[in-house]
Amino acid sequence: MGHPLTDDLGFLLSRASGAVVRATNTALAGHGLRVRQYSVLVLACDAAEGVTQRELADVLGLDPSQVVLLVDELAGRGLVERRPSEADRRTRLVLATDAGRALRDVAERDATAAVEAPLGLLADAERDRLRDVLTRIWTAAG
Repeated sequence: MGHPLTDDLGFLLSRASGAVVRATNTALAGHGLRVRQYSVLVLACDAAEGVTQRELADVLGLDPSQVVLLVDELAGRGLVERRPSEADRRTRLVLATDAGRALRDVAERDATAAVEAPLGLLADAERDRLRDVLTRIWTAAG
């Protein structure tokens, strides 16, 4: 017998997201990271010229003050650094350090494996479709 909330897409999305975040946090714990810190690190690693804290906040859907704290934590561990932008000296860019890139590479394997657990029951075509639908929802909301 189903639960009445199984017809509620918002509830199901929240529960599915929670399961993935919990599994990923568990996998990242051995690296001293949580999902939000890892997300900042991934974005910093993928932005060769650096990324602003405002851009990080926009992509992650976080308050800028939360991003400042996350960057502070990562910078304190030597995983990212802040540098002034060449284009606008008032803007600080977040860049991954060599240590940050190395940690991202190792942590990425564990994070990917952790996501595999709750999503492993989906076929490749189902995952592609889910990714497409979630991306459309995310971009429309942003």
